[in-house]
Amino acid sequence: MNGGAKFSAQDFAWSQRAGANIIAGRVTYRQGAARYTCAGSAVVLTPETPWSSRRMAALYGSTTAAALPADEVRARTPNAPAGDAGPYVKRTTCDDADQFAFGGLPDGAWYAITVARPAAGGGQTVALMKRVVVRGGRTTPVVL
Repeated sequence: MNGGAKFSAQDFAWSQRAGANIIAGRVTYRQGAARYTCAGSAVVLTPETPWSSRRMAALYGSTTAAALPADEVRARTPNAPAGDAGPYVKRTTCDDADQFAFGGLPDGAWYAITVARPAAGGGQTVALMKRVVVRGGRTTPVVL
C-alpha cells in the first residue's frame, strides 16, 4: 500500500543544485549501557519529497527521527512506496570516530540514514534516521 505517494523525479530536482550547506553528523546512539558504532557503515542522505516522506513513514513510522531494529525496517520495505530515488541520494561512509559529513548541499530538508551495531559486538543492528533541514550556507550538526 503506497498511500498514493507516486515517485516523481521532478520532485527531487531541487536536490541536484549546488549549495554551500554542510551536514556534520555523529552517531552517539546507546541502548542502556551499550554504545553503538556506525564505523564503516554507509550513510545515505535522501532529499525530502512527498514520496520520500511517505517512504520514511512506512519504513520508520516517523518522518522526523527513528531508531529501529534494522531487520524490522527491512521487513517493512514491501509496504513502502515504490520508486528509485538512487540517482538523488548522496552517500558517504561513517568513519572510525562515528562521524560523517555531506557538503555542497542546497537549502532544503533531507533524511540522514545509517545503521549502527553494538561496539562490543553481538546484539542487534539498529537503523537510525533523522530529518535535517539545511539553510543559508551553514554547517548543521546532526546527532543520530
